[in-house]
Amino acid sequence: MGWNVVEESASVLADYARLPIAFRVERRFEVVPVDAGLGGLVFREVEVERPYVKDYDAQEGGGFAGWDLTNWRVLSVYDGGERVGGAVLAYDTAGVDMLEGRTDLTVLWDIRVAPAYRRQGLGAVLFRAAEAWARERGCRRLKVETQNVNVPACRFYAKQGCVLGAVNRFAYPDFPDEVQLLWYKGLDSDA
Repeated sequence: MGWNVVEESASVLADYARLPIAFRVERRFEVVPVDAGLGGLVFREVEVERPYVKDYDAQEGGGFAGWDLTNWRVLSVYDGGERVGGAVLAYDTAGVDMLEGRTDLTVLWDIRVAPAYRRQGLGAVLFRAAEAWARERGCRRLKVETQNVNVPACRFYAKQGCVLGAVNRFAYPDFPDEVQLLWYKGLDSDA
């Protein structure tokens, strides 16, 4: 389908957030250190004992209060005036740890597709638009955070050419069974 991606300012974040981000966790990647980590990490995909719904919007502590979102953008796709998908991009913003203090890095903060529009290629269209947006700003890398409980997202980002760059098994004290996975996509030949 020929989706049209529209660039918008961060002022639309409240409307954007009406798109659900929740997903059902049925499988996860178990991250196991080999030889106390000296031998690397092994990822094993396993079924969770009790499937559940993970909804990042329902967690406390989210939001963007106190940040200057001037350089942030929302890439949106509409169908007949209704937002059916989008991606939030963070760029060149002081105080946002995910940006590592760099101006040659864009973080794909969040990507959402309305349930009725999933599995139609819209996520890939949004990802390519995010890459193009970052390249236009001279960025060398696109960075994405996922968790080991979001197996479909991990597979999606790998399929888009991202490489797992960091694993933090202790990133989420309130969710000790979740592992932070940081994916990177090089945007130029030197990345």
